[in-house]
Order: sequence, then structure tokens, then C-alpha cells
Amino acid sequence: MADEGDTSDKTQDPTQKRLDEALERGDVVKSQEINTWFVIAGATLVMSTFSGSIGSGIVEPMRNLIAKSWMIRTDGPDLIALARSLEYVVVAAVGMPILFLAIAAIAGNMVQHRLVWSAESLKPSLSKLSPASGAKRIFGKQAAANFGKGIFKLVALGWVMTMILWPERLRLESMVRLDPAALFGVILSLTMHLLGSVVALLALVAIGDYLFQYRQWYERQKMSLQEMKEEFKQSEGDPHIKGRIRQLRQARAKKRMMAAVPKASVIITNPTHYSIALSYERGMTAPLCLAKGVDNIALKIREIAKAHDIPIVENVPLARALYATVEIDQEIPVEHYQAVAEIIGYVMGLKRNLSGRRS
Repeated sequence: MADEGDTSDKTQDPTQKRLDEALERGDVVKSQEINTWFVIAGATLVMSTFSGSIGSGIVEPMRNLIAKSWMIRTDGPDLIALARSLEYVVVAAVGMPILFLAIAAIAGNMVQHRLVWSAESLKPSLSKLSPASGAKRIFGKQAAANFGKGIFKLVALGWVMTMILWPERLRLESMVRLDPAALFGVILSLTMHLLGSVVALLALVAIGDYLFQYRQWYERQKMSLQEMKEEFKQSEGDPHIKGRIRQLRQARAKKRMMAAVPKASVIITNPTHYSIALSYERGMTAPLCLAKGVDNIALKIREIAKAHDIPIVENVPLARALYATVEIDQEIPVEHYQAVAEIIGYVMGLKRNLSGRRS
């Protein structure tokens, strides 16, 4: 594919979402050299495996046809039947090799990427008509790489053919005197030798081209910082909106917590920085934390407690420990049972004394 625009600001590695979107668009790593190698390797395998069956499958029927040509009727129906029988012979002889070559061509694509169905490349695009885009396709990195590959393959294949055929030059000259039946075996052997060398050479070209195409594709998928931010907003949500939602949740939680303070049995304070509102009734396994806070929230808890005549007890280490270890609507930890029990016992004793005096 042609180089796409100015990528100087695209310095960030692509995210998985970006790579998945490229796959959906049909923008995948594709090396034509891999396809070429699979087809040539498949053709080589077909020649080495099916050459005998193809030859006998076609030669024998044709030999019989020529030998009995005087018996062939050329009337309309008979001529059609003859053509159909010859068609069956050819299909039976070359059908399997052609199917094998088709499988090899498909495999050349599947080893590079999974099957992709996309109509994106069929959509009209003005950039395809742009002279600038055309110039980039002609003088870009891809064009330079293709030119280099072409020169390398031309030189390398010429060298390979020379190294194989030059030692056989005398043998090739004498082939004009060979019997046609023996000539086929010699030509097949020499052809297989050539094709084997070509397949080995093109394997190196295919691997190198795939690595180059992958690097080009990966560079095309790179993202700018702005694109990273936009993708984050789309996938994770706008940070400002998320922050606002978090603030609203915290405000609602604080409101519910403050509404529960009047139900507290005692407030344990620092006294200036921490406030923890605990509730305890007979039958409960442990005191429950109704509210907690520091600084302004702690002050608000104490104000509500004073307004509802809830006892406030100062215990600096216990207030700090409870704030760090217990959450809202949770029972206090076991290690604080004794200290809290003493405070609640003291508070309940005060309440009994006050109720006795009133009576």
C-alpha cells in the first residue's frame, strides 16, 4: 500500500483496538512474495508428484484416439460426445494438480493473516486520484522496495540458472540426438533441479519481504498523542465526565453517611482531625461504623452529634486506628473490641446515671 500522509507526529505504538480496526478495514500485512513462493513451491511439488500421471492420463487417450481415428464418426452428436470425452480426460488428468495449486495460493494468504471480509477497499476515494498520492506510490518506500526486489531476483535467479545450466551445456547440446521418450526424463530432472533452487532462493526473498511489509504496516498503524487521547475517551469515557460522576457519587455517599450520624451510640474523636461514629445495641455481635471522616467532615460529624446529644469521647490512637481499619457499614475489627467496649460501657453508664437523676 502507498505511504499515508505525514506520519512524523505518529510516534506512539498502536493499541490493540487500533490493530483490530485495521483488520476490519482489510488493512493487513500482505507480502506478494509469500503468495508467489507458495504458488511456485506448489507447482514444483505438483510436477514432482503428478507429472507422470498427467502425462499418462493425457497421452494414452490421445494415442488411442489417433490409432483409431479412422473409426471416429464426425456427425453432430458423435462429435459432441467425442469432445465431451476428451474434456473428461483432460479434467481427470489436471484436476487434482489445479486444485492443489489453488490450495497453495489460498495458503499463501492464510499464513500471513486470517481471512478478512471487508468492502473498505472497494469504496471510492479521492486520494486514489490525487497526483500527490500517485507520486508517493511511484517514488515511495514501497516502490523503492519493489524495485530492489526485482533487481535482486533478476540477478539472483540469473546466477542460479547459470550455475545449474552451465555445467550441463554439453549435455544440452547432445539432447537433440536423444530419443523423445528419453528426452522427457532428462528435461524433467533438469527442470526439477532448477525449480528446487528457485524455491530455495525465493524463500529468502519472501521472508525478507514479509518482514519489510510488516514493518511498513506497523508504522502505518502508529498513533499520535491526540489519537491516543481520543481513543481513551471513546473506550474509557471522557475523564471530565468520569470525574464529575465520581464527585456526585461521593456527595451522595457523604449525604447518606451524615444522615446516619444521629443513630450513633458514640463518637470517637482525635479530637480535631478524626471522627468515627459507632452504633451498638444489645444483641449485636460488634459495634458498627456509621460514619467517619477527617478535618471538615470530622467537624460536621461532631456538630451533628452535639445537636442530637450523642456522647463524644476523645481517644487519639483509637480514632486513628478505627479510621484506617474499618469502612462504612462494617463492624469494627476484633483487635479493637476491648477498647471500644470500654468506651461504650462508659457511655451506657453515663446514660443510666442521667436517667436515674431525672427520675
